[in-house]
Amino acid sequence: MNASELRDKTPDQLREQLADLKKEQFNLRFQAATGQLENPARMRLARRNAARVLTILNEKAAPAVDAE
Repeated sequence: MNASELRDKTPDQLREQLADLKKEQFNLRFQAATGQLENPARMRLARRNAARVLTILNEKAAPAVDAE
């Protein structure tokens, strides 16, 4: 996932994707705690992808706030 792909999505799609990433983070943390996590790098990737989505959401919200 890269930022240019995310910029093409609507804010609702981004919020839905963020919810999915948060669920994935939860599941990965649970797997890590129980010793079942096969690829620890996925935790880092999920965290970074969630941050990327939040950044794009904030970028889209900034012009709306400036207009007020």
